Amino acid sequence: MSKNKQVFDNVLDLVGNTPLIKLNNITSEFKGEYLAKVEAFNPGHSTKDRIALHILEEAERKGILKPGDTIIETTSGNTGFSIAMVSVIKGYECILAVSSKSSADKIDMLRTMGAKVYVCPAHVSADDPRSYYEVAKRLHQEIEGSVYINQYFNELNIDAHYKNTGPELWSQTNGEITHLVACSGTGGTISGTAKYLKEQNPNIKVIGVDAYGSVLKKYHETREFDKNEIYPYRIEGLGKNLIPTATDFDQIDKFIKVSDEESAHTAREIARTEGLFVGYTSGAAMQAIKQLNEEGEFKDGDKIVVIFPDHGSRYMSKIYSDKWMEDQGFFDSRNEETVKTVQYIK
Repeated sequence: MSKNKQVFDNVLDLVGNTPLIKLNNITSEFKGEYLAKVEAFNPGHSTKDRIALHILEEAERKGILKPGDTIIETTSGNTGFSIAMVSVIKGYECILAVSSKSSADKIDMLRTMGAKVYVCPAHVSADDPRSYYEVAKRLHQEIEGSVYINQYFNELNIDAHYKNTGPELWSQTNGEITHLVACSGTGGTISGTAKYLKEQNPNIKVIGVDAYGSVLKKYHETREFDKNEIYPYRIEGLGKNLIPTATDFDQIDKFIKVSDEESAHTAREIARTEGLFVGYTSGAAMQAIKQLNEEGEFKDGDKIVVIFPDHGSRYMSKIYSDKWMEDQGFFDSRNEETVKTVQYIK
């Protein structure tokens, strides 16, 4: 960073130190105090900036990543954008294998950042040669001078949040945090943050958010991988059809599952009630808070931190499109939301 604290050398200096914002309206009927860690304030608009910068700089430090190399990664979109952004600044080529479930907005953003994008079918098994995991592995084998980040099985994913997100939350809450609620995809965010927080206070309860159609919740409870749990779902960056080693299940106290439909509506509700334009996974995290309140999880005096991992701009063609919501059948029981609020004067 330059000597003038108001002038930054590049966008990477802005990664981390995101604000903690009190939720006032959407939680008005709930017990406890609710604080959102709004990761959209990162320059790449998601929590994935943290792992992209940390993993690539560690790879540079160890000599794994050299000038002129190509970075390859699997992504639902947010990690890819962050890696592409870091690659621009550091001068690397970037190739991304992306799930077809990723929104068109995300894919366009990746291309805009100079990445070469391979869009792979979402609803195939992880070991299918067409899956984005296998496509990334194949490209890594074929391209000389390439480095495969592999966020799902990279311990540095956890380390990034242990060294940054966890200490930030502890400091921002003055050590008063009682609960952490966070979505689990690769598991790096929740695992690393939880590890740090539990070292400071082992009584902090960590609750992971999973999707219906994902295997994580049942694996946490039974340590068994049940492929019968797997079926297609729409939320991006949440849940998995495999068990990522970047998830430290011992740091998580419990999981709760949320649905596609409720998570989409809750994301839109956050915008209308709190003025925060957040993404689909953020809606899922807030939906989990609602369900946990119904279960009586929280009490007066609790200080609950929920991580909002992404920005709403990544979902303009999905949850913030009335047409997409209608096409999914998400308005069927909520006809009041289909009332047109835009009028064209001719």
